[in-house]
Amino acid sequence: MTSDTFRAFRSRNYRLFFAGQSLSLLGTWMQKTAVSWVIYSLTHSKFMLGVSVFATLFPAAMFSFLGGGVADRYQRYRVLLLTQVLSMVQALLLTLLVFFRPNGVWGIVALSVVLGIINAFDVPVRQSLVPELVDDKQDLPNALALNSAMVTLAQLLGPAFAGFALEKLGAVACFGLNAVSFVAVIGSLLSLKLPAYVPKPRTKSMLEELQEGLHYVAATPAVRHIIVMLMLISLFVLPFTTLLPVYAKDIFHGNATTFGMLEGAVGLGAFIGAFFLASRQPGTNLKKLLAVNTFILGVGLLVYSHMSWYVLALLSLVFGAFGMVTQLTISNTLLQTTVPLALRGRVLSLYVLAYAGLLPLGSLLVGAVSQRIGVQNTVLAEGIMAVLIGLLHVLALRREKLAQQASPLPIQATPEVAL
Repeated sequence: MTSDTFRAFRSRNYRLFFAGQSLSLLGTWMQKTAVSWVIYSLTHSKFMLGVSVFATLFPAAMFSFLGGGVADRYQRYRVLLLTQVLSMVQALLLTLLVFFRPNGVWGIVALSVVLGIINAFDVPVRQSLVPELVDDKQDLPNALALNSAMVTLAQLLGPAFAGFALEKLGAVACFGLNAVSFVAVIGSLLSLKLPAYVPKPRTKSMLEELQEGLHYVAATPAVRHIIVMLMLISLFVLPFTTLLPVYAKDIFHGNATTFGMLEGAVGLGAFIGAFFLASRQPGTNLKKLLAVNTFILGVGLLVYSHMSWYVLALLSLVFGAFGMVTQLTISNTLLQTTVPLALRGRVLSLYVLAYAGLLPLGSLLVGAVSQRIGVQNTVLAEGIMAVLIGLLHVLALRREKLAQQASPLPIQATPEVAL
């Protein structure tokens, strides 16, 4: 079981990529936590928390489809190396800003916009590069699950480290440590041994290639359904994380460490979920599992919303985050194992667009709604929405089953993924 769980590590390039990204993501989550805490500490505004999330995610959404086109058109390795260097520069500028202008809220927001634009190109190319790093393509679903475990472990440890650093060392230390962490990922990328890049002849313009990606999604119901479901989750459910600082400060009457523990609980549940997916056996019906985990996310939020006992609140966050990360990872895996490699960057950019485009809008919506009906009632409503979205997915699965039974031709599933 253990060897199966980590079978993607048999590939040298993937091991290097995983190690470098792990350290860099740890710093990234420290910076994310510090930005939220600094913004709320300076403004005491729930709406500004939404603005800070919007500033990073919305630019990523606006440019993500272009980023996907770049990922499919140019050498992904070189594009990723460039985005990592630019991310390190952004972290250095943020460190200097907070050091010289501790109250520069709008400067932090502006640099968050810069990071969002960088991420628009970074995320699609990083996701679509993974298949090139795995020697045995049967290990690709495992590599994607391990990627989620990597992200969620950083989400678990990063906020906890950030809470400690914020109290003992200050916000500048959090931002500075993130800048240093990029040395690891840049070093790992420079150590990769990839085949010589052979540019492909281009018969279409960038605009035509982007239109080709859109037409593929529109004509492929299974892919379209995954993206639409993610859009609903991102808009109405996932923004619950925006309100974590409010729970820490106003509901549980805590400090930065309390906030770090809440973020860490989300990270723990997400890590358990990613490890669970990495351990799954070939042939697992991912679409049914997607429905189950959407319900788990909803129930976790329903319990967390009005929980006044801190320990049980942490446990309910762990439970809900388990459903959250498995929902996101399964969606990613279905796309990665279904979409042709030549189109993968563009389709994954739509995945990023569905997530990064609607999550910031949802964050603004949650910030505004929570001002009117209260933070706890807002999270309760998000839990109800998750359950309703899960029910819609169940209905879609039933329609798909009936369509398969009525069709004289069997619908073939991709390897390792039972559709």
